[in-house]
Amino acid sequence: MVEVETMKKNIFGLVAEFDNPDRLLEATRRAHEAGYRKIDATSPYPVEGLAEALGFPRNRVSLVVLLGGILGGLTGYIMQYFIAAVYYPINSGGRPLNSWPAFIVITFELTILGAALAAVLGMLALNGLPMPYHPLFNVPAFQLASRDRFFLVVEAGDPRFDQVTTRQFLLSLNPREVLDVAR
Repeated sequence: MVEVETMKKNIFGLVAEFDNPDRLLEATRRAHEAGYRKIDATSPYPVEGLAEALGFPRNRVSLVVLLGGILGGLTGYIMQYFIAAVYYPINSGGRPLNSWPAFIVITFELTILGAALAAVLGMLALNGLPMPYHPLFNVPAFQLASRDRFFLVVEAGDPRFDQVTTRQFLLSLNPREVLDVAR
């Protein structure tokens, strides 16, 4: 029992190498149908349907951008209101101190700025970036991931992961080879 836990701690997962995107897509669908949830796929170019086959949840970046835009707009408006009506209340030309039409331009600009910053920072945070190191970089064949090979990774943290049965499952998908990924 201790030996199995030690082996599981030293291995990140198993990776299967495929020749073309269709085989990767089919293998990914079959892995997801088999109950594997901590899986990832790598390809040199976008493969249509791969995100759905992996079971990716809906993207939350749009919500982060919306909240950033609302926060930026509120910040711009409140900042102008406090400057014009509370801190330096100067009545020029008989206009009201809270003259919202005069605040529209800055409010709009800070809405755009808040949304853009939230988009960049939210995308980085939700993608787990920056990630200067990943255990897949230890697999020599993974150098071909940016050229002409397609990889399916099943992580050891998956509840269904068992090194022997998962290897047999991946071999049943007819890959070029199945390799261990060390931590």
